[in-house]
Amino acid sequence: MTMYGQDSAPVLEALEKMKRQRLVPFDVPGHKRGRGNPELRDFLGEKCLDVDVNSMKMLDNLCHPVSVIREAERLAAEAFGAAHAFFMVGGTTSAVQAMVLTACKRGDKIILPRNVHRSVINAMILCGALPVYVNPEMDKTLGISLGMKPDEVARAIRENPDARAVFVNNPTYYGICSDIRAIADMAHRHGMLLLADEAHGTHFYFHDGLPTAAMAAGADMAACSMHKSGGSLTQSSLLLLGDRVSEGYVHQIVNLTQTTSASYLLMVSLDISRRSLALHGREIFEKVIGLVGYARDEINAIGDYYAYSRELVDGGAIADFDVTKLSIFTRPVGLAGIEVYDLLRDEYDIQTEFGDIANLLAYVSVGDRPKDIERLVAALSEIRRNYRKDRSGMLEAEYINPRVICGPQEAFYAPKRSLPLAETAGQVVSEFVMCYPPGIPILAPGELITPEILEYIRYAKKKGCSMTGPEDMDIERLNVMEGRD
Repeated sequence: MTMYGQDSAPVLEALEKMKRQRLVPFDVPGHKRGRGNPELRDFLGEKCLDVDVNSMKMLDNLCHPVSVIREAERLAAEAFGAAHAFFMVGGTTSAVQAMVLTACKRGDKIILPRNVHRSVINAMILCGALPVYVNPEMDKTLGISLGMKPDEVARAIRENPDARAVFVNNPTYYGICSDIRAIADMAHRHGMLLLADEAHGTHFYFHDGLPTAAMAAGADMAACSMHKSGGSLTQSSLLLLGDRVSEGYVHQIVNLTQTTSASYLLMVSLDISRRSLALHGREIFEKVIGLVGYARDEINAIGDYYAYSRELVDGGAIADFDVTKLSIFTRPVGLAGIEVYDLLRDEYDIQTEFGDIANLLAYVSVGDRPKDIERLVAALSEIRRNYRKDRSGMLEAEYINPRVICGPQEAFYAPKRSLPLAETAGQVVSEFVMCYPPGIPILAPGELITPEILEYIRYAKKKGCSMTGPEDMDIERLNVMEGRD
């Protein structure tokens, strides 16, 4: 087989070769290179539908890669400093679930922060793992959850020596990083795996001015959202492995849930993006760091807003901060982050990443230009001038430590009943409630519903947060476990 270097893109090259052969398609997909669906072809373009094809010999097969996909995965592993990489076409959700399903089976404990993405808890519902939460500290000013303190992880390990893995966010949605190297060392000393959710940390691998990447810290598995800061298409991701886990076993786990009809659009976007990052990553993220630094200075000069950065680092719950994150504390303006988010979108045609009850996140990437930053800063300045309110009466809490009554799988599948939201205090919830994004549950199956949590849910709804999770999509009722009140 041809040996490819980082300047190659094996999947791209195979697709280009296929197009030159002018194959007559008697296979799926049924649109037959767009001819069968002219409206879709006109919208997406002929070039796109020409390569929306099924697995075939010259293109390899993601379920059992032996040629170009295998080579593309090898190049990705090399670029990210991993022992192996899997192309994932179900988003980082599928990569996160594969990590947990690899590490844990029914009844196994996993040590993790509670401010994880719902995909982690979904994986525990699937495999029956039991969470041991290291409740993150809160920044009382910003109202956000921070990282895991190494001494708190050490305590959890001492109290749960039979745990199979430790799970770390690297970074959180807001850009907060735990001391992943110290936590990895602790986990390994006690025979546990270290799993990292790097949905928002793909860029860490390509610039030495950014926080430590999971693979460099000795993690055993890491889930990277290439479609976020890496430039690939939405829903494409990488699952990275260290040399402590079996590639063959992980491959079996991945194939439990991943589609057998993998999109070549997603895979070629991973291949092209990996090549771009391997060859030009430092230059790309140097530009992003500069853009965000400029934006942060300009926003802080407006007054009231606080765009935070590495000044938060304290060596404990905040071991580092991702300086590409433009996280903005909005409460001093008298507006919730979600209110600023809505104003930017509705009045200024600016779509930011998300807003919660106190913070706004504007995602900046290599695709942004200085004039885009200027427009955002000008809009924020105008919002402060025109919509500023008295901040009294604003809810201060952003993250509430839950009380876990039973495991997520037991709660999710238990007999349940539906109650009006106001009548659920003291009950054990059997479904999720969360704001999405970022997808961190306010309540997860098996947790106690408290008056404080209900107040938060009502406040977030009132402010316009996008609430998801429950069977009742209006969030007027919740499912609770029978006989657990």
